[in-house]
Amino acid sequence: MLRTLPAALPSSLTLVLLIAGCAGKGADSATPNGGGESVTQEPDQAKATVKFENPGGMWMPGQMTAHAETLKSLGLTYDPAALTDPTAFPLGAIVSLGGCSASFVSPEGLIVTNHHCVTRYLQSNSTPENNLLDNGYLAKTRADEKSGGPAARVFVTTAFTDVTDKVVGGLEGVADDKRGGQIEDRRKQLVGTCEGGRAGVRCTVASFYEGAQFYQIEQTELRDVRLVYAPHEGIGVFGGDIDNWRWPRHTGDFSFLRAYVGKDGQPADYSPENVPFKPKHHLKVATDKATEGSLVMVAGYPGRTQRLKTSAEAQQAADWYYSRQIQLYEELIAVMEGIGKLDPKASIAGASRLRGLHNYLLNFRGMRDGLVKGGVAGDKARIEGELQTWIEADEARKAKYGDVLAQMAALTTEKAKTRERDAAHDELVRGSLLLGAAETIVRLADERAKPDDQRRLGMQTRDERDLEQSMQALQANYHPDLDRAVFRLYLQRASKLPEAERPEVLTAIVGKKGTITDLDIDRALDKLYKATKLGDAVVRLEALRAASTKSIKASSDPFIKLALKLKPLNEANKKQSEATTGAMASLRPRYIEALRAFHNGTLAPDANSTLRVTFGTIRGYSPSAGAPVYKPFTSVSEMVKKNTGEEPFAAPKGALDAVSARRFGPYAAPELGEVPVNFLADLDITGGNSGSATLNARGEITGLVFDGNIEAMASDWVFMPPITRSIHVDIRYVLWVMDAVDGADHLLTELGVTPAV
Repeated sequence: MLRTLPAALPSSLTLVLLIAGCAGKGADSATPNGGGESVTQEPDQAKATVKFENPGGMWMPGQMTAHAETLKSLGLTYDPAALTDPTAFPLGAIVSLGGCSASFVSPEGLIVTNHHCVTRYLQSNSTPENNLLDNGYLAKTRADEKSGGPAARVFVTTAFTDVTDKVVGGLEGVADDKRGGQIEDRRKQLVGTCEGGRAGVRCTVASFYEGAQFYQIEQTELRDVRLVYAPHEGIGVFGGDIDNWRWPRHTGDFSFLRAYVGKDGQPADYSPENVPFKPKHHLKVATDKATEGSLVMVAGYPGRTQRLKTSAEAQQAADWYYSRQIQLYEELIAVMEGIGKLDPKASIAGASRLRGLHNYLLNFRGMRDGLVKGGVAGDKARIEGELQTWIEADEARKAKYGDVLAQMAALTTEKAKTRERDAAHDELVRGSLLLGAAETIVRLADERAKPDDQRRLGMQTRDERDLEQSMQALQANYHPDLDRAVFRLYLQRASKLPEAERPEVLTAIVGKKGTITDLDIDRALDKLYKATKLGDAVVRLEALRAASTKSIKASSDPFIKLALKLKPLNEANKKQSEATTGAMASLRPRYIEALRAFHNGTLAPDANSTLRVTFGTIRGYSPSAGAPVYKPFTSVSEMVKKNTGEEPFAAPKGALDAVSARRFGPYAAPELGEVPVNFLADLDITGGNSGSATLNARGEITGLVFDGNIEAMASDWVFMPPITRSIHVDIRYVLWVMDAVDGADHLLTELGVTPAV
């Protein structure tokens, strides 16, 4: 049964808990995929093992003191205060890959993360003759470890500093269209001061609580990152999209990287002379293995949640945004897969993007269903109504917050009037990798004409190395037929809009108004792709390095000329957006202040790709009211039963043989009598948490989080305790595959594990 909180819920509980208690009663009853009797148990049996109901929350390190007593009661064996310091153990071992999370697991810079987080590493080192995306890779020696390319990064967080007053202090009364620019200028100045010419240090000023609070974050940027080991796709991607976002799972979603630095110990670009990075902290393999009901934590860099958005924004997402994106992703997947079937090189170039599209497609379907069918959007509106009632009940509160929700709703409604045109504009200007490269070159030329401290964020001298390396890295994802086909799709989509909703950039690209046919689009694309030289990485890099007002005006490349043509349209679109954003930025802090006062407790900020900690317990769930409860562990024998020999259920022979011979060694779980594969926990995660270490009560790594469950996709908007679950690969399965299947003995030894199978 899905549990809801009592009607007389105390107002002192956090807003997240208030929201959580009212969700889930209408959750989508998606049919469980596979599993049978071995993965279910009776609801009464499961209820007896549950000791903790997670209220949700992706907590900043500084907020962890508020949870000290809860963590101790759940069995934490070390001082919870350690979790407030990003430089101490265990958080000091947690790193960002710039989109995924990971952690150091040896003093020699060895990093563990998810298999799907190293797709670009596999892609950039693949050929049609040796496709590592399919075959996996194991470096037998350090010399065999393969570069992830010039844009590969590892970020190690070293400091958090509250700079709210320095960013937004004194901006009351500033015009809406000016506020955003002033905030950007202040953030830019803080970043410049923070970095202060320190090599290898990257600083950002991140927004929390919808712009109500800002923190300066310092990180060490490691630029030489290499692929060490990724299992065969029959382990790393077992189940594919059929199993994605679903339970039970049997996926070995893990891989290993290594970070390198110069001989002086400082961050450096790739060089054969570099040496492994020596982290201050690294995680050890769990001695206390995962069991049902035990405490687990995930530390990582979750990307984006929407829990502090308004009900009007949630309703728009439910009514329009997710449906639109789902249709787009379906069309993109069809186009890209069609091109990939014709050319193996195009298939490799598009692999990372295509896997991401499949992942988002399933995620967004679940998100839409949760908001609409699951009633999450309605719940959010009801809760917001309770907030408004609370505000109206007190004259002081009414004077301070009374109009904030109405004003925010009005801005959301106004912005919706141009949402189709705005979305199509964004699609077109980002629709081609070559157009994106050309626009970067044009923008950098413009910014170079200014003093460095007046340049836009991302276009300063500090950014030029990264821009160059991104230009080089683009080559691994570029294929002319693929790029053209994707750009063509975006143009077709825009041309089908009513003329009043078409973005001006469509006319600028195709060269005509009115009826636009596929022939018109193809003629425009012929002019671009037949004459451009930007498909050559050397040409792109030279153009970027030489970018100046003079060189841009003299360029004959059609993509450069198009980027110049689109520049005033982009500027106009940006100015219009800044006015709305600035108006909302003046309202959101009042809204957040009202929320904090309303619940009178600790409020977790929305995820924003900064270091966070979430905690909970290992436990199953019932996917719908009255359904049996899933057991929280799966096993290797279940993986064998699911194996068909055909993708996506095609486990490698070595794994099947090891299971058949019951070569489990020390990796078997006593309660299962065999090796566990994946487990469930009630942790609060989202995209970006992929690859995050799952820590036990000792701070040891007991698994890696890699997925969530389809029934709770809308938890990005409202956390739902009864059904929100995270899916983890058990560290015992990771070690067993390394030992019994792939013979990665040297890596096991580096992890402090003695090979035993």
